Amino acid sequence: MKKRGLLAAVGAPLALFSATLLASEKLYNFAFKRVDYIPETSADKQKYADAYYAYVAWLHRQPVQNWQLNINDDANRLVAKYVPAKTNSRRTVIISHGYKGDGETMANYAYMFNNMGYNVLLPDDRGHGKSAGQYISFGWQDRRDYLGWIDEVLGQNGTQSEIILFGVSMGGATVEMMSGEKLPPQVKAIIADCGYTSIEEELAYLLKRQFHLPKFPFVPIVSFINRHRMGYFLSDVSSVEQLRHNTRPIFFIHGEQDVYVPSWMLKKNYQAAGGPKAMWQVPNATHAESFWLDPAEYQKHVSTFLKTYLPKD
Repeated sequence: MKKRGLLAAVGAPLALFSATLLASEKLYNFAFKRVDYIPETSADKQKYADAYYAYVAWLHRQPVQNWQLNINDDANRLVAKYVPAKTNSRRTVIISHGYKGDGETMANYAYMFNNMGYNVLLPDDRGHGKSAGQYISFGWQDRRDYLGWIDEVLGQNGTQSEIILFGVSMGGATVEMMSGEKLPPQVKAIIADCGYTSIEEELAYLLKRQFHLPKFPFVPIVSFINRHRMGYFLSDVSSVEQLRHNTRPIFFIHGEQDVYVPSWMLKKNYQAAGGPKAMWQVPNATHAESFWLDPAEYQKHVSTFLKTYLPKD
């Protein structure tokens, strides 16, 4: 009896530990592993489907150029679509897409900026679309890849370029993370729509909201897995810490009804940001819905912000 009791006492914790490891591995693969398709949008966004596909159709009609980085390195090759402005312009916006999307999924924002007279660059992030990469870095590796895209814009369009960084959701966090890097003077402003504070906080929040699971032990184990696979812990992936080093004018946009990236993350990012800053909380907008509720109003706010910091072209 004593031997059986000892085996039971040891076996139960081991079984629980093994189950936790297995669940964490599945969670990591679900959240971080690339998928070679665009997941269907949430039910509350289905009403915008016709408008979305009209923007995609517009993009397909444009004289799109295909740009690449690391062309001779299959493991790190990155691709982007470039849409030149209707008339010659020194201004280019680099648009960072959301989680499990690609450059084409940002066609509506490309249309908006193209109408504002900008060249538009639409990268596929690492682990997305036609770019290489087995795993999604949630903006952390992407922030450095985008430095390469900035250099490509300067090489293609010249050093007189004026560059805007724009992103939504994961893309919003990506440009927030870029804000802490050493950016060339041609980068004039940053616009971040519904970006999260850090991947650690975002993962813990979604675990609790969607799966009713606690942060511990799952997030630390997922972080350890990521350290092994990608070379860094989740605690390293922080918009807040990067924003503390920002010097560029930055405009934060966030839906007041966002329950995917909650509005308290907007306030935390805004408070952390250095440099000139502005904030627009969009009434009644859910996650990444601010544009879709009123595209004209969205463009008006973006234009007003940019006119403050960029003289007329």
